Amino acid sequence: MLYYKGDISALTLFGLHAYGSVCFPDALPKLSSVLEPEQFISQQVCVHPAQLVNAVNQLYKLDNDLLQVEQGFNEQIDAPGGVITVYMARFMVLDPPHQLLKPYQCALKTLPELRLQPLAELELLRRAYVKVMES
Repeated sequence: MLYYKGDISALTLFGLHAYGSVCFPDALPKLSSVLEPEQFISQQVCVHPAQLVNAVNQLYKLDNDLLQVEQGFNEQIDAPGGVITVYMARFMVLDPPHQLLKPYQCALKTLPELRLQPLAELELLRRAYVKVMES
């Protein structure tokens, strides 16, 4: 997940991909559900969130210092193909980077604008918003 938070205004926006998902670079599979922390599954091998940020940087041709991993945010999703771990990264810029995402048909949206997302994504957004407001 990608997000922007204004340091002065506290405006919080979440990335929305052209295919309609808040997850980057791929949408969650249908029938996915967010696990509660006590249901998390210990994984022997997992990808470091910085590797995922680097992949997003390359995919969208972003500068390497533009996104920063949100420490302490990792949520697990129960999906038909297995457990997926979702991380979040923050755009480290003064103003919302709308123009950087526009060529890829991606956008930054407020929570009310995202209220029609699938239930699993709504729960991810809720947890992400709590994390952002606590930091």
